[in-house]
Amino acid sequence: METTHEVVAAAPVEQVAGAAHDLIINLPAHSSFLGIPVWFFALVIPAVAIGLFAYIMANRMKPLVLANPDFRFNQIPERVFRLVKFAIGQWRQPRYMTAGLLHIFIFAGFMILSVNSTRLVIWGLAPDFQFPGLNGIGGTIYQFIKEIAATLVLVSCIIAAIRRGIIKPARYAVPPALGHDHTGEAVFVLAMISGLMLGDFFYEGTKVAAEVRSGHEAGMLIPLTGTWWVYMFVKNASVSTLQHVNTWAYLVHEIIFFSFLNILPLGKHFHVITSLPNVFLSKLNKGSVKPVKWGITEEELDDLESLGVKKATDFTWKHILDFYSCADCGRCSDQCPANAVGRPLSPRFVTIKCRDKIFGAFPLKGEALPNDELIGTVLSEDEIWSCTTCGACEEECPIFIEYIDKMVDLRRGMVDEGNVPQSLQKPLSAIEKRGNPYGKMEKKRAEWTKEIEEECPVQVLNPKKGETCDTLYFVDSITSFDDQICKIAQSTARVLTAAGVEFGVLGPAEKDSGHEVRRFGEEMLFMSLKEQNTEAIEASGAKRIVTADPHALNALKKDYDNLPPVEHISQVILKAVKQGKIQFKNEETGKTYVYHDPCYLGRHNLLYEDPRQVLDAIPGLHRAEMEKSRDRSFCCGGGGLMLFYEPEEETRMGKLRVEMAKEAGADVVVTACPFCKVNIEDAIKTSGLEGIMEVIDLVELVDQHLVK
Repeated sequence: METTHEVVAAAPVEQVAGAAHDLIINLPAHSSFLGIPVWFFALVIPAVAIGLFAYIMANRMKPLVLANPDFRFNQIPERVFRLVKFAIGQWRQPRYMTAGLLHIFIFAGFMILSVNSTRLVIWGLAPDFQFPGLNGIGGTIYQFIKEIAATLVLVSCIIAAIRRGIIKPARYAVPPALGHDHTGEAVFVLAMISGLMLGDFFYEGTKVAAEVRSGHEAGMLIPLTGTWWVYMFVKNASVSTLQHVNTWAYLVHEIIFFSFLNILPLGKHFHVITSLPNVFLSKLNKGSVKPVKWGITEEELDDLESLGVKKATDFTWKHILDFYSCADCGRCSDQCPANAVGRPLSPRFVTIKCRDKIFGAFPLKGEALPNDELIGTVLSEDEIWSCTTCGACEEECPIFIEYIDKMVDLRRGMVDEGNVPQSLQKPLSAIEKRGNPYGKMEKKRAEWTKEIEEECPVQVLNPKKGETCDTLYFVDSITSFDDQICKIAQSTARVLTAAGVEFGVLGPAEKDSGHEVRRFGEEMLFMSLKEQNTEAIEASGAKRIVTADPHALNALKKDYDNLPPVEHISQVILKAVKQGKIQFKNEETGKTYVYHDPCYLGRHNLLYEDPRQVLDAIPGLHRAEMEKSRDRSFCCGGGGLMLFYEPEEETRMGKLRVEMAKEAGADVVVTACPFCKVNIEDAIKTSGLEGIMEVIDLVELVDQHLVK
């Protein structure tokens, strides 16, 4: 039996793109529902929803206003480029292919459909409104794209709901100690998006069906799209029934649309609103560490009552925006080496717990309570000390959430309170007294030069006597004092000499670069080291600095100011090879070599290809790649003073890395960092692979193959 629906006889009727005649279906502004004009709903629903949204957002903005300052409005062209590439272009999403493609389809569909959703809202009050360019052929093209986009969004939502609710990839899991997972929220939001698409399909499908029922050809009907399926379902209904369903579909669309708007700021889907600005405002200088407080000079640090982060509003406003922007996708934790070895750290949950803390401290109703301490309540000490600052989490995040600066700031807060792990107190004290974590006498810093002084004399500069050089080799502590690692320094000296580079070292005048000290949170000690090293480097008259230690490289480039250009030894070697200054022996070893990307050479300084090109230039060397390489390289575990820290963990990062090398068929692991060599060498021994696998530094390998 047909249902009836009251239609105003003189009401204007809607034109469908591509049709040259009027339709019977009325626009929302001229329809009624349950005897109430639809324009009333079209006025009340947005007014109430936007008012509620403004109230929620005002409360969400409070912690940002109270937070510490941040400087994020420089290099605008670069920021716009990143916004287009990574936020709108979704460049990082396909790194997890299935989930990434689904997200791209949903995001792109939303961008396309936002025009139509806005148009529908306005049509409820102004039936003659149309966006510029969407009349005539422009409207036909848009309608075609919109229909396909909406269908892809619906299909993607269904697949995503199945993955999230049934398949459940491991990275979505939430340990019981951290509460319940967010599957329900995710599936609910996917259902709302699906509801929006269905509302649009029924709105468009009933219009087309009514047009056909009135004896005209359909204006826009694409086979197998959502609108086509709705049309096939309702095509035999009466025009009055179609009008009723059309009006109902419009209202459902409006209710879901504005409900969705207000649900977004309440949980993980806040990223729908905040992700674009978060990418635009993301950190541009990889490898650097934020100052203790923006707008405070180094001389003014002593005047601060407190250093680092101790409560929620001690974070910067950008870092609170990070918390809001987390999509809970788990990619950061999936790539985190600390999480992989069972340390009490999962970057994802650092963000989620801090976001929940901020939501609780600044409730939508009631008094704000932002001053509770974070350490010991929201975050544990071991959680913060477990981070190696490798940057894998930041490299993976599609919306550029930052972790290292937060970890460093939290450590600064703990150091400020005198809360330092027992195992790190001794090396820190040694650095303060002797300028190195081993506590050895300064005069022994250049002892490694004595073993090679006959074949390769090294100029040990005494800046006080006015001794200078054009190229300064900055050795740093581990390479100067470790009995095994000092071989890297000796090889570096021989390779520089073979390349025709005249260089000098600072010897006793050199102090630890402070790279690990700063990332550990001991800012004042770092400032002292930086000042002493800067004076010595300036006194050396060096026009460039070379180092074989990526940590020193990163410190001198990112943490120091106004130094000469700094290069890693791999860059120097590659230039010498290309210029013909270095020749290699043609020897077939019969071994398979894999290159391990050090975090602070690769992810933090983007030097991926130079070391590989050096290896490939050695005749007879067979090189393979590990599965986790380049920007997905797996940390050895040596960053952030981790050579001295004893974390709670199930296994060691170095052991997992050696297993990866074994799977790649490696006989030799080549790295370009002394920290990596120490950890991988230890892992080979503890894995029972001594004599089967070996590790060598890149510069040592080059030294072995030099034609001398």
